[in-house]
Amino acid sequence: MSELKKVSSNPHVRAKITTGHIMLAVVIALLPTAIYGIYNFGINAAILILVTVATTVLTEYVYEKAMKKKITIGDFSAVVTGLLLALNLPASAPWWIGVIGGVFAILVVKMLFGGLGQNFMNPALAARCFLLISFTGIMTNFECDAYTGATPLALLKSGESVDVYNMVLGRCNGTIGETSMTLILVGAIVLLLLGIIDLRVPGTYIVSFVIFLGLFGGRGFDTNYISAHLAGGGLMLGAFFMATDYVTRPITVKGQYLYGVLLGFLTFVFRVFGPSAEGVSYAIIIGNLLVPLIEKVTRPRAFGKKRGAKK
Repeated sequence: MSELKKVSSNPHVRAKITTGHIMLAVVIALLPTAIYGIYNFGINAAILILVTVATTVLTEYVYEKAMKKKITIGDFSAVVTGLLLALNLPASAPWWIGVIGGVFAILVVKMLFGGLGQNFMNPALAARCFLLISFTGIMTNFECDAYTGATPLALLKSGESVDVYNMVLGRCNGTIGETSMTLILVGAIVLLLLGIIDLRVPGTYIVSFVIFLGLFGGRGFDTNYISAHLAGGGLMLGAFFMATDYVTRPITVKGQYLYGVLLGFLTFVFRVFGPSAEGVSYAIIIGNLLVPLIEKVTRPRAFGKKRGAKK
């Protein structure tokens, strides 16, 4: 017994899958979307992706080296953060936007709160919201060599018609990784088949968003209007790759369903009644902040404990 480094009460659950395996699977699932973003928007998209990922990894390494902590860049979590942040940037953004966002995501949101598993909100989305507030002009400028003009959601919000078919395929304007609904779903299916994620949060998120949009969006259940909202913006990317984050989503089953409904409602409110055409990032960030409350109200009762009994 004296040779044991750590003793704790049972049960002990062991699994061969590690954090590194999970994060690597997420990176692989995002690769089709990233590659298409480069194909769709050109070399500047590739530069932004490379710079942002390099920044997140380097920031984590330098911080842990300076603080004499264990180096954890091998778990690929910093790579996932950098890749997700890059996919949420417009291709027209300068490279230094990726640097500022990457440092903020890792240093401020992740490492200063204890590292992986301790961050209170999704680092990539927190960085994107920070950049939106700090550099609004750059982050809302989607003019590039491939496309000019407003994004499909902006056109939809102004009452103009959009081509849903092109939106599904990704032949439209937007951030680097949000345009191709098809490739995002391909990556999501990979994660579902591997058991990395399930449909509780993303399924509830998407279904509740459609219900709120149909009932209170002013267009009824207009299939073209709803399809455009589903295919446009970062809804699919956020639902499957960011709302499912193990650290910032509820751990209770009921809480995950409630969390999905909350995200659907907030996204609907921001998109339909807010000044911006998008709202996924702010919806998920607010949802992250409310996770402790959601877990508190959905916490299962202890075995054998009567309702109303004193604690």
